[in-house]
Amino acid sequence: MTIPQVAPEIIDFYTDTFDEATRLTATADGMLEMVRTQELLRRHLPPAPADVLDVGGGPGAHARWLAADGYRVHLVDPVAKHVTQAAEAGCTAEIGDARSLGAGDGTYDVTLLLGPLYHLLDRADRDQALAEARRVTAPGGLVAAAAISRYASLFEHTATTWLDRETVRDAVTDILATGVHEPGRKGFTAAYFHTGSELEEEMRAAGLSDVRVYAIEGPTWSLLKAAEQHTGEPLSPDSPLFRAALAAARAAEPYPDLLAAGSHLLAMGQA
Repeated sequence: MTIPQVAPEIIDFYTDTFDEATRLTATADGMLEMVRTQELLRRHLPPAPADVLDVGGGPGAHARWLAADGYRVHLVDPVAKHVTQAAEAGCTAEIGDARSLGAGDGTYDVTLLLGPLYHLLDRADRDQALAEARRVTAPGGLVAAAAISRYASLFEHTATTWLDRETVRDAVTDILATGVHEPGRKGFTAAYFHTGSELEEEMRAAGLSDVRVYAIEGPTWSLLKAAEQHTGEPLSPDSPLFRAALAAARAAEPYPDLLAAGSHLLAMGQA
């Protein structure tokens, strides 16, 4: 069997250009993503100890708190730098690809894909990653997959005012139309941006049942980004604006129309 290869552009981005280890702690919207991901996963996770496979788990941001909660976590990531960093997160870790997992059928109680779907531009590759997640998860176990929202770049680049720049506006227009951030375009690496309904359909096509899609940060995350951008001051999780954005994310959950305003989406399904 041919082992899939991650595009060199993506490996280089996370190795040399972008520090994934600080993404969920350096900004208020990043902290909101972490808080909400934790509370959504904890709502659905089986009791600890359980075996969790963290596919595309990066430097171990989620593996760290899962291990602290008592879960047995194994992390797989294609970026060698991330695997080295994850070794300090209280989990085991190896280099690997979401489309070709080394684990046996039904090995894990929970499989997380909190990053791979971001960078699989072709539907066939996303289908393969989700099929692999389902395969290695025990029947009745949890599969959770995150995606970047189709409309996130519109909100983000309004908050930063970069949408006023023609090159950024052109890139955002293309993402809105196609979902694709083309390889080689500045500002990010090759990426795919989902709609909520599309993410749900891909989960169901992989044979997962009881699928539910959440907007992780909710509809007001970009207000946090705008406030930090234009005041130059960091917002703490104790600030009234952060607390209000968190309350908005929770209040918006029952209303699918508000999925479109989220920055990241999180789909839960049963294997």
